[in-house]
Amino acid sequence: MSEKRYRSILKAISWRLTGTIDTFVISFLVTGKLKFALSISVIEVFTKITLYYLHERLWNRINAGRIKNIVPDYEI
Repeated sequence: MSEKRYRSILKAISWRLTGTIDTFVISFLVTGKLKFALSISVIEVFTKITLYYLHERLWNRINAGRIKNIVPDYEI
């Protein structure tokens, strides 16, 4: 069983939105500067979506931990 590419893209986007909010909050707490925290968050959205997508596609090629769905040739 494998996933289609658009599913990996949707997962990457939804995860990055969550991660970007976290990055923004942490950046703001550390720097105390709203503009600086926002600029960090905007940059990391694009880099991390790309990295996550590539990570997902790589893992889609690895069979470790997968269970094959076996369909019997006959009905019981």
